[in-house]
Amino acid sequence: MEIIADLHIHSRHSRATSKNLSIENLEKYAKIKGIHLLGTGDFQHPVYRKEIDEFLTEDSEGILRTKSNFPFVWQTEISLMYSQNQKGRAVHLVVLSPNKETSDKITDYLKSKGRVDYDGRPIFGISAVEFTKNLKAISEEIEIIPAHCMTPFFGIFGSKSGFSSLKECFQDQADKIYAVESGMSADPKMLWKLNEQINIVSFSDAHSFWPWRLGREATVFDIPELTYSNIIKAIREGIGLKGTIETPPSYGKYHYDGHRKCNFSSSPEQTKKLNGICPVCKKPLTIGVDYRVEQLAKTLNKPESAKEFYELVPLHEIISLYLSVSLSSKKVSALYDEIIKKFPNEFQILLHSEKEELLQKEIPEQLAELILLNRKNKLELIPGYDGEYGQILLPKKQATLF
Repeated sequence: MEIIADLHIHSRHSRATSKNLSIENLEKYAKIKGIHLLGTGDFQHPVYRKEIDEFLTEDSEGILRTKSNFPFVWQTEISLMYSQNQKGRAVHLVVLSPNKETSDKITDYLKSKGRVDYDGRPIFGISAVEFTKNLKAISEEIEIIPAHCMTPFFGIFGSKSGFSSLKECFQDQADKIYAVESGMSADPKMLWKLNEQINIVSFSDAHSFWPWRLGREATVFDIPELTYSNIIKAIREGIGLKGTIETPPSYGKYHYDGHRKCNFSSSPEQTKKLNGICPVCKKPLTIGVDYRVEQLAKTLNKPESAKEFYELVPLHEIISLYLSVSLSSKKVSALYDEIIKKFPNEFQILLHSEKEELLQKEIPEQLAELILLNRKNKLELIPGYDGEYGQILLPKKQATLF
């Protein structure tokens, strides 16, 4: 059973999220995208928890289901901010829970450490070591995954507040961490260089239900049947972990170094020449993922356990590029809706449909070519930096045609 899963999302109770984020909309657009399994997001938030209890029913295998049988798993993201080795640390962790009872115990634990009602992604002054030890004392079936592991401010390996290794962060609890989330600004090939001997998963960290956010990164499982234990076994042992769907790292918000306010970005090579100082404001640059990976790199070898991965930008982005209008344009949405009616879902188009099928279903030829270039990871991008998404460019041949 092949399952495309996005197990890192948020509810509308998290900061900077869509007010229309709901279980109904998540299910609707997951089906349009081609996602087979979602995380609930924010299960400890008291208001959202009522919505989970109202709209989802847990089966005997730890899977929550809607009335139409779409599956979710208990999931949240926690922000830890603390000091270690005389340095301020900020680490985001994805937490998966095996069932309602365990989720209640996690919530009670979090309440003992602070408030859980002010934000769907609450902040606690707990070290990653203490947090892991205490959650594993609740249940060994709880999964803790460092989120967007390379991003500067909240990634476990981030340049601003992260660590140089899993061992440095989790210390005697490091053997309880089985996977890291790649995040948009990194991909497995980059993370292999860290030589951490750990599985890599990828999820969207979606703040809305729209298909250019939901499932923009996902993990592909190949398991006998959908159960929580099979998902966790795949994450921990790699058995049934088929691979990941990633955005190209350059598309991510923190791939290159730079300053958003100064409208300045630079490659690692340029940053070194600048001694890490912004030429506009003369302050230290925000060091991005590309530079940080090279700082931490220990090997160039591909691990034997490496899984396949695909690098894709969402179909809305491709249509926006084709029409030369903004992503939020009604023209983009209209053409997307027209196209998606002709196919089972978006992933079918992005991953599998050949040019003949695309043309047969009246997809404009130039758009079909862009879809295929996207699949082959041959689109040119201006790398994102310091909170700015990367920009996709029309290939020279396409630009001439247009």
